[in-house]
Amino acid sequence: MTAPAVPVCYRHPGRETYVSCTRCGRYICPDCMREASVGFQCPECVAAGQRTQRQARTAFGGSRAGRAGYVTISLIALNVVVLLIGAAMSGAESLFGGIFSGASRIHFFGSVVGPDIWVLGDRVFLGAVAGAEHFTGVDNGAVYRLLTSVFIHYGPLHLVMNMWALWVLGRALEEYLGPWRFALLYLLAGLGGSVAAVLTQPEGLTAGASGAVFGLFAALFIALKRLGRDTSSVVPVIVINLFLTFVVPGISIAGHIGGLLIGTIVGAGLAYAPRDRRTAVQVSVFVGTAVVLAMLTAMRVLLY
Repeated sequence: MTAPAVPVCYRHPGRETYVSCTRCGRYICPDCMREASVGFQCPECVAAGQRTQRQARTAFGGSRAGRAGYVTISLIALNVVVLLIGAAMSGAESLFGGIFSGASRIHFFGSVVGPDIWVLGDRVFLGAVAGAEHFTGVDNGAVYRLLTSVFIHYGPLHLVMNMWALWVLGRALEEYLGPWRFALLYLLAGLGGSVAAVLTQPEGLTAGASGAVFGLFAALFIALKRLGRDTSSVVPVIVINLFLTFVVPGISIAGHIGGLLIGTIVGAGLAYAPRDRRTAVQVSVFVGTAVVLAMLTAMRVLLY
């Protein structure tokens, strides 16, 4: 009489085992056992169960993946790369004289918020000049500059200040909101600052992530209030930055206030959306804000 064959692991045929998956019944070795509420399951059954389970969400409906801060890190990396590209294009001296020094003017005036620009050598003109390179302004259709300008800085100090604020604010907000909600908040706040600058200072040349950062300030304050947490560490920072906005020369007041306003609107929409209709309300806030900014930009371009 032939002895019954000893069961082997379905993933490792060379390993004998008498333990089977409680879901599918296949035999599994110790390396393939996944502890379950009753007995053990195989890796495939565990993965299948995870796909059917509702994933944990943050208090504002976002993915828990935001705890890793990947969006914040990516945004900082992108801003740093843009500055380094500017230095590579125009020479290292641009890092110390500002991103608009020397030949870097040629490459970056086509990406900042502002009017038509004519660049001849190291000189910039707001009117046509023979032999100068012409960069179309927002008013004449280069609306992409409303977004590209958010990732351009005047030099290392400008970049470091904004990126430090983004690092501190971004990690907290990305954890609260989740990656996609945080990313859209950041971009809309940055666009809000750019649109405000175009509407109030059409002849100015504006760049930087400051508008987006101000939007994050507002959104973090709202998120903390909604969660019932202490906001005493945020309020003084917002007040100090607003004070500096109005007293330090060369700062785009409209850009900062525009970003702060959009951050307040979007942040409130994300934090106070009713739980039973949360996603629909939040999507409406994102879309509605984007439509309003687009309409304001269109009005400026058409009426110019």
